[in-house]
Amino acid sequence: MKAVAYTAYGPPEVLRMVDVPTPAVRPDEVLVRVRATTVTVGDTIMRSLRMPLPAWQKVMARLYLGWSRPKRTILGMELSGDVEAVGRNVTRFAPGDEVFASTFAVGFGGYAEYKCLPEDGVLALKPADLSYEQAAAVPGAGMTAWHCLGKAKIQPGQRVLVYGASGAVGTNAVQLAAHQLGASVTGVCRAANAELVESLGASRVLDYTRPDFDLGSGVYDVVFDAVGKLPPRQATRALKSGGMYVNVHTASGGADTLANLLAVKGAVEAGKLRPAIDRVYPFHDIVEAHRYVDMGRKRGNVAIDLLNRAHD
Repeated sequence: MKAVAYTAYGPPEVLRMVDVPTPAVRPDEVLVRVRATTVTVGDTIMRSLRMPLPAWQKVMARLYLGWSRPKRTILGMELSGDVEAVGRNVTRFAPGDEVFASTFAVGFGGYAEYKCLPEDGVLALKPADLSYEQAAAVPGAGMTAWHCLGKAKIQPGQRVLVYGASGAVGTNAVQLAAHQLGASVTGVCRAANAELVESLGASRVLDYTRPDFDLGSGVYDVVFDAVGKLPPRQATRALKSGGMYVNVHTASGGADTLANLLAVKGAVEAGKLRPAIDRVYPFHDIVEAHRYVDMGRKRGNVAIDLLNRAHD
């Protein structure tokens, strides 16, 4: 099968299309024919080894990823596709099922034509009204947003600020906070992305590039930094007394669960969440997709179509 792999850390050009054996399905596994995956900021961080982490966490990350070269050579932390085959013990899925999944706990691997996943992993039937590209963009950022917002215990009518509202996690957080949790949402992003963020459910949008940008004092019940770039002092100043500051870098641990995937799927099927797709690239243009994500200007998600269809 075809896969995109890397054997050294560096720029997008370290990614190469290679031929690797198709994995053999084990008794408790599902073999998925991958139709779509994504390029996330997490993928680009692992590829480049440029990690926005404290020194001790960088050491731990390198021990996991590989100190001098990657241990897990095929990236791709989420995917959607069709069940090709199932192991003899599998009961939840059958060949032909359309599924979507996170690969975070199984060594990644979304950048390949086939991927084996445990039946009891973070894997579920795909929402029927989503395309493969849309479904592939749901697990990572959707579960992260849902998990982080859950820590804030948001109540209907509360005022919630989402910093980084036009990114992958932010676009999910705006919709979930506004439509699923009933909050009044203020989004923070560049002016060019204000219309998108408003369309997702934000009642107010602030442009962080303006010279007079100010979150105010004592305004919000919850401040969610969806990109980990808001100075904590500025965040806490904007909170009401008893309010809660949530940072995606410190609050997202434990988000990768089947329960969270099913919760986000439920929000999609209830019409309260729709993945925002910035661009879709064919599989053979994945290097260009990484270049684009490296620019730091993507709106929502960048998807990869393994069927290599042309897209406008």
